[in-house]
Amino acid sequence: MSSTESIALPLPASRDNAWLTPLELGLLGAIWGASFLFMRVAANDFGAIPLVEVRLALGSLVLLPFLWHSRASFPLKLWPKLALIGAINSALPFMLFAWAAQRAPAGIGAIANAMTVLFTALVGFLFFGEKIGSRRAIALFVGFAGVVVLASGKIAGFSIGWAVVAGATASFLYGIGINLVRRHLTGLPPAAVASATLGMASLLTLPFALASWPSTAIPMKSWLSAVTLGVLCTGVAFVMYYRLIARIGASRASTVTYLIPLFGVAWAWLLLDEPVTLTMGVAGALILGSVAISQRAAK
Repeated sequence: MSSTESIALPLPASRDNAWLTPLELGLLGAIWGASFLFMRVAANDFGAIPLVEVRLALGSLVLLPFLWHSRASFPLKLWPKLALIGAINSALPFMLFAWAAQRAPAGIGAIANAMTVLFTALVGFLFFGEKIGSRRAIALFVGFAGVVVLASGKIAGFSIGWAVVAGATASFLYGIGINLVRRHLTGLPPAAVASATLGMASLLTLPFALASWPSTAIPMKSWLSAVTLGVLCTGVAFVMYYRLIARIGASRASTVTYLIPLFGVAWAWLLLDEPVTLTMGVAGALILGSVAISQRAAK
């Protein structure tokens, strides 16, 4: 999941699309939840950085028509800022999640990803002078408790603590990225911004990806997973997300946050036979509960 936000205004709801919104939210949650499955499948064969390079490049290319259409809105002086946001909001968190996917079940990253909502509020409070309120402060405490519970768990006897730390750090970077986008890229077409930031992140990652590209042949299943991760879970999913924001608003569209961990864990259990532990359940309940408290407070 990316944290780039749109500033498009919601269109009035109609009876004709009343059934469409839940369907699209469910489909988007399933796609973003599957991204952790695809990372789990491909990360060991590619390595974290080469896998992220493929994802960034393909995601940017899918969204490139939006950037080309709005190219006049992107003067040369804006591109260093786009590069910085691309690194913070895409390259680094994608690498951390891919690194975690090499060391823990796919569901772990999906659960940690839900912390993005809380970290966005925390970063706004710490660095941008936003009020956080008592309800959101409680939500942060509960969410962090969920991360501690998750990090304390073991899968097949192995500790997953560092993978949880990587996932939580990635979510924190998403929180920084959202705040930077709000303050520096407001008014620009969001899909074009996504293409630009993903493209710049891809260029920044490319030298490191080439230097660490695997010397052995990469299996076809890993290539298919990497391509699907870039095209479907990044490029196509962004387009779906921005369509939802334009129709129902950012607040309602963000409810997809609740679905990503559920689908992430379910896909890994169904297709990779990964276990669903009590620790994962407790941690997931704490984190998602904290997200619900935070979003209610925001409203």
